[in-house]
Amino acid sequence: MEYDFKNAPDRSHTDSVKWDVKPGELPMWIADMDFKTAPEIIKAMKEKVSLGAFGYEWPQADYFNAVADWYEIEHGYRPQTNWMIFTTGVVPAISSIVRRVSHIGDNVLVQEPVYNIFYNSILNNGRHVLSSNLVFDGEHYSIDWTDLEEKLADPLTTLMIFCNPHNPIGKVWTKAEVQKIAQLCQKHHVALLSDEIHGDLVRKGQGYTPAFSIEAKSNVISLVSPSKTFNVAVLHAAYEEGHDWLKKLKQQLNENFDYVSQFIQENVPEVKVVSGDATYLMWINVQKVTDNSADFAAFLRKETGLIVSAGSVYRGNGQDFIRINLVCPLAMVKDEMKRLVEGIRKYSK
Repeated sequence: MEYDFKNAPDRSHTDSVKWDVKPGELPMWIADMDFKTAPEIIKAMKEKVSLGAFGYEWPQADYFNAVADWYEIEHGYRPQTNWMIFTTGVVPAISSIVRRVSHIGDNVLVQEPVYNIFYNSILNNGRHVLSSNLVFDGEHYSIDWTDLEEKLADPLTTLMIFCNPHNPIGKVWTKAEVQKIAQLCQKHHVALLSDEIHGDLVRKGQGYTPAFSIEAKSNVISLVSPSKTFNVAVLHAAYEEGHDWLKKLKQQLNENFDYVSQFIQENVPEVKVVSGDATYLMWINVQKVTDNSADFAAFLRKETGLIVSAGSVYRGNGQDFIRINLVCPLAMVKDEMKRLVEGIRKYSK
């Protein structure tokens, strides 16, 4: 089947959070796809809509079997269906799990810079954020294992939220790293909550390791969803029909990432791409342009109409970075880069 990754649907005036912008602005901040989802999924949705009745429903065995089939085909490990619980979304599930497995006043461990919504789920439920910051050597991020274990050993640390693969840096953790984190959590009686919503979006290199596939998984909770992969809510059809579309999507993402990496190197060498092999989000080091990514992001929007995420919201060393979205047609990516270069040159004057 032919898939269209050249054109973006016009989502203005549709209540889209991403496209609620002023005329001429280009929103490349939120993790939201500017491609139509897989035709197979649209077909299944049309068939459902044609029924004309939308009463109470709940996923049955065929849904959970479809999820198991998907992980077996795409990631080489088949989870047991009796491990699965349907939820209304990853973020609501994170908040529920925080309340269920920790207590008010406990520490919830994260690895900054990390997805900023984690902080809401922790702080809004009366818990404390404790970070074992990822170590940045100028090119790559790594785990400080000594610091991580010290913080897991704190009696007040009862839960760790693990971003697997990592957002915003795009890092794909090795199987050995996932196993070691799980073992350390088990050793110190800390529940491990693994957010794996970007697991299908490993564009190149090694695949991601689902935390539920490792040996030390007795204290592991994995959260998975097709919502990032296909830009849809949890749909049965996504897990059954989406394999070919996902393969083509990754090819387009690699083309977009390669274009941006080369463009930045040739046109703004003072800026550096640091992103890993997963997600459709690029992590860009702007340290030589600014020490305040929030100010720079606001300047970009005002002067060029380009809307990006300020890295400071992810904490850690995020003040030196911006995060941009590349899940769109290449023509939009090229427009994005022109605006970024324009903004950098104006900001640097």
